[in-house]
Amino acid sequence: MKLMQKLRELRSFGAEACRQTLEPVLYRLGISAYAGAVSLAGLRMPKARLMAEGQRDVWRRLHDVIDPQARYIWIHAASLGEFEQGRPLIERLRRERPEYKILLTFFSPSGYEVRKNYAGADCVSYLPFDTPGRVRRFLDTVRPEMAIFVKYEIWRNYLRQLWDRQIPTYLISAVFRPDQAFFRKRSAWYRYWLRWYTRIYVQDERSRRLLEGAGIKGAVVAGDTRFDRVTDIRNGTRELPLISRFRDSDSRPVMIAGSSWEPDEEVYLPWMRNHKVEMKLIIAPHEFDSRRIDRLCSAEGLRCVRLSDMEKEPALADTADCVVMDCFGVLSSAYRYADMAYVGGGFGVGIHNINEAAVYDIPVVFGPNHGKFLEAGELIAAGGGFSIGSAADFARLMDTRLADATRRAEAGRAAGAYIRSKLGATDRIFRDLFPPPTP
Repeated sequence: MKLMQKLRELRSFGAEACRQTLEPVLYRLGISAYAGAVSLAGLRMPKARLMAEGQRDVWRRLHDVIDPQARYIWIHAASLGEFEQGRPLIERLRRERPEYKILLTFFSPSGYEVRKNYAGADCVSYLPFDTPGRVRRFLDTVRPEMAIFVKYEIWRNYLRQLWDRQIPTYLISAVFRPDQAFFRKRSAWYRYWLRWYTRIYVQDERSRRLLEGAGIKGAVVAGDTRFDRVTDIRNGTRELPLISRFRDSDSRPVMIAGSSWEPDEEVYLPWMRNHKVEMKLIIAPHEFDSRRIDRLCSAEGLRCVRLSDMEKEPALADTADCVVMDCFGVLSSAYRYADMAYVGGGFGVGIHNINEAAVYDIPVVFGPNHGKFLEAGELIAAGGGFSIGSAADFARLMDTRLADATRRAEAGRAAGAYIRSKLGATDRIFRDLFPPPTP
């Protein structure tokens, strides 16, 4: 027995030595290969081209903007959704810790291109690819006093060098699931990266327990800052007179389909065609070009108009069954004019921001791919969210529940109450990062 135990210990020691030797090498090769693939893809794909150009320009931008005498807090978000999640904390830092400047970095062009002129940060930049040389150059240039990553951003070399330089590093609004690589035996070495965070602020108790079971101590259940953000958006919502005119043109209730994709439209459009005398529709496509807008506006059985055409001829709002929003940046304000929402993405890689709709006290319908989104299950349990798996499911839901004004209003109140019950994550994180002085 002692011999077998000794052999197991030796095998474990050998496996760990092999991991420590090979893991950084394989990771560096993988990141380098990815960087090369982005450059090649940029020859044909506009999004990849933006990323490649941004990576080439990042050092000039940092050199031009970073003040070597200033104290920086560095905040990193993968894309636009993570930025919105981190924004309440950024704005709190801006208001209450003015001695710091803020560097905001993005990995994805869809975040950087939209927010590169964001006034809440002193510098907005792409994140250089996570190779050791780029990481050293980045940290030598910025010299952050604190680093904050949002939700899923876990970059090995950045985390290791921040740890080595003793720079406090935090992950906020994180959520973990048992099926993630951190908790699988074959890829458990990923969990070592998590130990380089000074503290991880998780959304729920299950995430904290998963981390604790994997040997990651000290995680704090702080909640999700997105609830604070959507509440801020509601409090500062924009007036949209044309959407208001469309809503008020007759007594029909309005459904808004936010961040809609073609598979979503195959689900809700058949019911809307058959019930256009009972309900009106606003479609806000997640991505679009002129051909996609043309297809939506020619939807069979509905009188559809572009929002841009309504701007030229406002009277179009008075006779339309459907408005197609052919612009970006107003969806979060448009939800206020609806009686219910369908949020897209659930028939693809995952649902978009359902909180952005629920904050307006309206029920929210979404597709089946929502397992990675904690708020979806909680909103369903609260009675304000509804998951459907097909056009037939959507039709049954509408016919039996949401077409009825009283039941629709009850579900809407439940959705709004759920959002309000989850507020406060930003305050909890900020007070933990910067504890008030003791009297």
